[in-house]
Amino acid sequence: MGCVPPEQGYLKAVRELTSGNGALLVFDEVMTGFRVARGGAQQLYGVMPDITTLGKIIGGGLPVGAYGGSRELMNNIAPAGPIYQAGTLSGNPLSMTAGLLTLRRLRDPSIYERLERASASLSNGLSAAAEDAGLETVINRVGSMWTSFFTKGAVKDWTTANKSDRKLFGEFFHAMLEQGVYLAPSQFEAGFVSLAHSDEIIDRTVSAARKAFDSIKG
Repeated sequence: MGCVPPEQGYLKAVRELTSGNGALLVFDEVMTGFRVARGGAQQLYGVMPDITTLGKIIGGGLPVGAYGGSRELMNNIAPAGPIYQAGTLSGNPLSMTAGLLTLRRLRDPSIYERLERASASLSNGLSAAAEDAGLETVINRVGSMWTSFFTKGAVKDWTTANKSDRKLFGEFFHAMLEQGVYLAPSQFEAGFVSLAHSDEIIDRTVSAARKAFDSIKG
């Protein structure tokens, strides 16, 4: 449903409920891992799950996935324990090399500071452009992840996200294509700002959005 942050206290409440009932808490950080913070969403929100899943970020964008947890849990996985696990690409040299280099690069805290500035600049610029065109949008952002919803009022769950004007989003998507900017083609996908997005690219994107919003406002 796009970028929809958890409401304050939600994750901590889930952590308390699972701990109190002997259930494992699993965080799917395939999209948020190393993107919103070096320690993922669990670092950002201060909630530690029992198991974390990660995607191609740990392979520098190449095909790979991983999961991890406490020593107690991971000791149940073969060859240390009785739960068998294997994968076709496990330990692939190319993915592991690219992943190690990526993760070492992300040790630099200035990277996340730069991503925060660029993401804030893009989100604020898009919001201002829509407002100036007389269109109602709501932008949710967490770190370098963001979604611009074509709706009014806070977007905090699927019910509120589902109120978005899909038709208007589609018109905006194609209007941005005409300006040379390719966005995620669904209202319910998250956008991502990367280190490759320079200040010039951010400014060009906001400028393109102004033209796109003006062309679809009717």
